[in-house]
Amino acid sequence: RSWQVTGVQTCALPILELAEVYLPDLHPRSAHRKLQHWITIYPGLPGRLLSLGYHEGERVYSPAMVRAIIESLGEP
Repeated sequence: RSWQVTGVQTCALPILELAEVYLPDLHPRSAHRKLQHWITIYPGLPGRLLSLGYHEGERVYSPAMVRAIIESLGEP
């Protein structure tokens, strides 16, 4: 997979899968909690995800949400 954001369309990803890509050495649930924490504390990112249609309990990030996360947190 290419994680380049500029000029490359990102794909929809299950939240747990994206967490595992960012934190491959952690158990999937721990990786998910850690990624959610990073998202929560990153300035403006929670609001940006909400504006892109994120709802609590979501299981899959849309391509736009994945792009927003990568632009904010950096490439995995």
